[in-house]
Amino acid sequence: MKRIGLLGGMSWQSSAQYYRLINEETATRLGGMHSADCVVRSIDFAEIEALQRAGAWQQAGQLLAGEARLLEAAGSELLVLCTNTMHSVADVIQAAIGIPLVHIADATADAVLAAGLRSVGLIATAYTMEQDFYVGRLRERHGLEVIVPDQEDRQVVHDVIYNELCLGVIKQSSREAYSAVIDRLVQRGAGAVVLGCTEIDLLISADDVEVPVFDTTALHARKAVELALARPD
Repeated sequence: MKRIGLLGGMSWQSSAQYYRLINEETATRLGGMHSADCVVRSIDFAEIEALQRAGAWQQAGQLLAGEARLLEAAGSELLVLCTNTMHSVADVIQAAIGIPLVHIADATADAVLAAGLRSVGLIATAYTMEQDFYVGRLRERHGLEVIVPDQEDRQVVHDVIYNELCLGVIKQSSREAYSAVIDRLVQRGAGAVVLGCTEIDLLISADDVEVPVFDTTALHARKAVELALARPD
């Protein structure tokens, strides 16, 4: 098994999910006492979040690129950036290392297309919903139609992520608010919903939604294990 480098802490709540999911998937595939060969670097999210708010994406990218180099130096053979939003600087990170970065949007798109779907609603941080690094990649590289909430709903989704989920706070009222946002996306033609923030699966599951749900955290973790176990060509 290739060694997986996990660049997490953004937030630690979802990074803990990554560690669990990657080890569960490894055990399922290999059986017995097997667990994942991985190296974890968990950074202080407060610094990254401040850079996000300031729009200092290049600075954030250079910071994460330095951390990725540490994971490569520790023997990682592929990199998992345990956050959707910071894939905004995925190109900066990939350029700094000699190992492949497993892109979360590609892992998600592969699953959507495998299910025979073309139109998805996206709920995520405002950065992910409004910038082109994620929506554009799904549309241009994978041919998906991506529907995002209107401005008011985007703010609701964003605020719950940063004010509640990143802090480990789970509220039924927020679950209901998210369900209402998703219902409006479905009414606009979304045939499925992408949980495009790695914390959202702490709040919403397939049981809360009438259309198919694509959990980016789980899909990203599964793709990492698949690549780590793939036989060389």
